[in-house]
Amino acid sequence: MNRRSPISIALALVLALLLTVGGIWYFFFSKAPLQILSGGVQKNPEAAIFVPKQAPVVVSLLVNPDELEAFAKSASPFRKRGKAGEEFAKLEQGLLANAGADYAKDIQPWLGDEVTLALTDSDFDRNSTNGEQPGYLIVAGSKDGARAKEFLQLYYSKDAAAGKSELVFEDYKGVNLIYRRNLADSSTASASAVVGDRFVLFANHLRVLRDAVNNAQAVERNLDRDPVYQKAIATIDDPRIGVAVVNLPGLAAWIAKQPLPLELKQTLTVVLSLNPRGLVAQTALAGLTGDTNVAPALSEPVKALRYIPAHPIVTAAGTDFQHFWEQVSATVASEPAFAELLDRNIARLNEVFGVNVPEEIASWALGEYAFAWLPSVEKEVLNWVFVVEKTQESQDAIARLDELAKARDLSVGNFNLDGRKIAVWTKLEAKQGEAATRLEAAVKGVHTATEKYEIFSSSLDGLTQALNDTESSLLASAEFKDAIASLPKKNDGYLYIDWNQGQDIFEQNIPLFRVVEFAGQPLFRNLRSLVLSSNGRENGIGRASLFLNLGS
Repeated sequence: MNRRSPISIALALVLALLLTVGGIWYFFFSKAPLQILSGGVQKNPEAAIFVPKQAPVVVSLLVNPDELEAFAKSASPFRKRGKAGEEFAKLEQGLLANAGADYAKDIQPWLGDEVTLALTDSDFDRNSTNGEQPGYLIVAGSKDGARAKEFLQLYYSKDAAAGKSELVFEDYKGVNLIYRRNLADSSTASASAVVGDRFVLFANHLRVLRDAVNNAQAVERNLDRDPVYQKAIATIDDPRIGVAVVNLPGLAAWIAKQPLPLELKQTLTVVLSLNPRGLVAQTALAGLTGDTNVAPALSEPVKALRYIPAHPIVTAAGTDFQHFWEQVSATVASEPAFAELLDRNIARLNEVFGVNVPEEIASWALGEYAFAWLPSVEKEVLNWVFVVEKTQESQDAIARLDELAKARDLSVGNFNLDGRKIAVWTKLEAKQGEAATRLEAAVKGVHTATEKYEIFSSSLDGLTQALNDTESSLLASAEFKDAIASLPKKNDGYLYIDWNQGQDIFEQNIPLFRVVEFAGQPLFRNLRSLVLSSNGRENGIGRASLFLNLGS
């Protein structure tokens, strides 16, 4: 049996990371032709030498914001170029508002081609009496070290001139640190340094800054020289404008408010590239159990997608649904924070199907499969369609499902629809009318067979759409074809989300989406759909790809 890496965790993490820098990239994706777009640059974050290898999250932008703005304007229709400039100005002002700095005057003259933000530690002082003290580090590339030093001196001298603190210059292992010391209690907070005229470091505490200098000088401690990180990022050679690295056990520990592990075990590396249609994220998951190489199972989308209507809300398709479920469950089981999230979603899926999905569906779906939630006239109730390739195991399991339906007080009957035999599960429900109470048979599920597939649905309408719309199905959809064209052809299947169709539903049923949307408004304002695929495993590195369609 093929062993393919799970993609569910990658989806959640990549989406969160995209929000960090998504606002900057929004204006790349207008109707203007982007023939000159190459995707990004061929380099990795140089600031990784200052970051500890156990850092939970590191995000790097590898192009200068001015270049992004200039290209955004040239790529936009003429009438929208002024708006592009206004949006960049708002973004710059918003990011620097609390810092009391002006981008054009204070930052732009010296800023180079890289900005890296890292959560270095969940509690840098290890002091339980003052609560958690996360360590944050920003490393900016510098094209003019002298101008950068001048900015830091002026910036830190403001409070000193007001008599609130004293300005301190400290030589630490050959690096000149600058920070403010509170005159009342001698405490320090933020601190900065210029290293070799090439990097400008900002930290939320002097201890975090000193640790960054230590990391650069003791190479065994920093992320750049970590073998797990190097192995993962070497598998991705796409041009990039951003790179993100997530220490999965470290992130889980931070969420659970536990100490960070000392070594990297499972690391998700994400490379972000520009694309004429949107934004592409290539991911490498290092630290998987075993080094067995597993080639992707598919070189084209599964034919089961012919029975998924053209505009589903969510679609998952591939082969061997049983193994996919096993891999997802095994991956998150070791991390309580992720396991709890999976358990909640399994419970919801069980409710949708009316059966125990892992035991009664996943156990026999060994061939092609496609599952989709469909829009419904009744917005509170979603239709679903599940298409599974017929095997001997599936035929026996389907018969058991009919018996299981009877055991759960459902009536199982058959009728013909356009010459096709349809099995239907119904439940008698009492309805109070104006004159008397009447009984109605509520449809709980239907299924039928084609030559190669068994098709299930929660409603007759959903089944009818699946059977009648094969020529205008999701597989034939131009938008779906455009989305998967940006991803590797060899993969293990797709998870496709139509954001236009599902936005209201996600916001109503998953409160977290409203928070995520607010944080990433520039990105979500133009998001049309997204698609995720898993791309096999090589030398212990699991690969996956994500495409966000940011068309108008």
